[in-house]
Amino acid sequence: MVYFLSVVSLRTRGERIMKQNIHPKYFEAVAKCACGESFVTGSTKKEIRVEICSKCHPFFTGKQKFIDAGGRIDRLKKRYGIQ
Repeated sequence: MVYFLSVVSLRTRGERIMKQNIHPKYFEAVAKCACGESFVTGSTKKEIRVEICSKCHPFFTGKQKFIDAGGRIDRLKKRYGIQ
């Protein structure tokens, strides 16, 4: 008796076999933050760039940091004529 599941095949002895040639390649990736910090992790991409990491995020540092995402506040002030 043989059972087939979508990703994992079960053989008669209950051993699990992963399907071949459907999984992306898994790399040891370097994640780089805008603050200059970098760390190694696993990913399907070789390099990852992030804006905020645990070294500069306000939750982990305890310091409040104001981040203006692409001038959103300036656009709001311009739209409604706020000085």
